[in-house]
Amino acid sequence: MVAAANVRPGELVLDIGAGEGALTRHLVRAGARVVAIELNPRRVAVLRERFPGVTVVHGDAAAVPLPRRPFRVVANPPYGISSRLLRMLRAPDSRLVAADLVLQRAVVCRCAAEGSRRFGLAVGLALPRRAFLPPPQVDSAVLVVRRRR
Repeated sequence: MVAAANVRPGELVLDIGAGEGALTRHLVRAGARVVAIELNPRRVAVLRERFPGVTVVHGDAAAVPLPRRPFRVVANPPYGISSRLLRMLRAPDSRLVAADLVLQRAVVCRCAAEGSRRFGLAVGLALPRRAFLPPPQVDSAVLVVRRRR
């Protein structure tokens, strides 16, 4: 997923719902400046221990202020905040450049079909339920979001 997102060294990337760092690890290897956002205090401690060079934010991703400079998102956020998160990322004052978000496949297909003036939205990789531990009850896919020029 990180390779498909084409993350470049030095880019500011938010990992929303970072968990214990499955995506964080690959983002760090790609050379990104990572901000990992996680609500669970136990997972926050794990992230801080595993990734000393990563900024770890303990908080609700839907309430954390977005960076005031251009940023990307590569994340598997909690499905329950999908709608709020997408509104926040695509708000008029957002500096979002690109996002690759693992969401429920139905949400991804709906968003891609609706489109947006300021952002291109497309269905990316399909992810089988067995790719997750524990497996979710719904199919997942990557929503690819790119700012239009």
